[in-house]
Amino acid sequence: MRLGLAGHVLAMIACVVTTLAPLAPAQAAPARIKDIVEVEGIRDNQLVGYGLVVGLNGSGDGLNNAPFTRQSLQAMLERMGVNTRGENLRTTNVAAVMVTADLPPFATQGTRIDVSVSALGDASSLQGGTLLVTPLLGADGEVYAIAQGPVLIDGFSASGDAASVVAGVPTTGRISSGGLVEREIAFSLGAQHSVRLSLRNPDLTTSRRIAMAINDLIGIPVAIPTDPANVRLSLPKDFNGNIVDLLTDIEQLVIQTDQQARVVIDENSGIIVIGKDVRVSTVAIAHENLTVTIAENPNVVQPEPFSQGETAVEPSTQIGVISDATQLAVVPESISLQELVDGLNALGIGPRDLIAILGAIKASGALQAEIEVM
Repeated sequence: MRLGLAGHVLAMIACVVTTLAPLAPAQAAPARIKDIVEVEGIRDNQLVGYGLVVGLNGSGDGLNNAPFTRQSLQAMLERMGVNTRGENLRTTNVAAVMVTADLPPFATQGTRIDVSVSALGDASSLQGGTLLVTPLLGADGEVYAIAQGPVLIDGFSASGDAASVVAGVPTTGRISSGGLVEREIAFSLGAQHSVRLSLRNPDLTTSRRIAMAINDLIGIPVAIPTDPANVRLSLPKDFNGNIVDLLTDIEQLVIQTDQQARVVIDENSGIIVIGKDVRVSTVAIAHENLTVTIAENPNVVQPEPFSQGETAVEPSTQIGVISDATQLAVVPESISLQELVDGLNALGIGPRDLIAILGAIKASGALQAEIEVM
């Protein structure tokens, strides 16, 4: 069957439309449930304590400038049977420090944890120091761990009569396995009949997909998305195991995550991060490049002979302003992140100017995304 002229025209139009049809947006990278959620009850607890670092080579606190170090040193010596009340202590080998640590979930008594040490006074370096026994307290005021050991620092400091050099931060350090857990946090995960799965990046679609994947695996509705950030997981009555077994079965499920279109801007550093789902409607943009130059050329003015005047310097400032005339540039409606970036790069502007342009596009209603300024 032969097509007439009209048939050939219709075929060509169909071909062009098919070629210009927008591509479907790329799907988000799949992820395991264990990588995108936190399980209720499985969490760290922060600990903090106050202690003394001794053995410093003259780089500790000045006791006249740090009265808390003097009081702590005197109290420590009194516990050791040494009375120093009323004495003029002059040592510079001691520094008051704050000690911090994270207590891992289900840490048992006797478990070793890492601790961080930070100078509190005017010590210049903690190099070569040793932390004395320091109780580490939780938010409830109870002691959960004890810290002690030699402090390892990443930086160093050296100085002479006319110069000094500092690399890194010598007033902070770390003691690997320097904390000893003394009190356990009571929580029996295996005895629970339901737990909450908290999404690290809350999203309604992702929350629902997690619940659907779990229910498909178990065969009955045991997971319910309660909000964008939480999924309630219940233990089935006829399940062969406890809640730990159920979590082990579902944490390897792969979920197609979703997220809100977002543009993150850090104005201080000029960093711009654009999410893959960000879209821009067709807009026309004009940007003026303005260059300002300032030059100082002071003139020396000499007084007239026999005038008894003084030589003076007369300031002379030259200011130049160069404005590059630009025309309107069209950023077409984007269907992918790459096309959006290409359209914005075609304007030939820097990151800081791009921040202002993105804000203006958002104000015009052409940016289908949320702008988050850090």
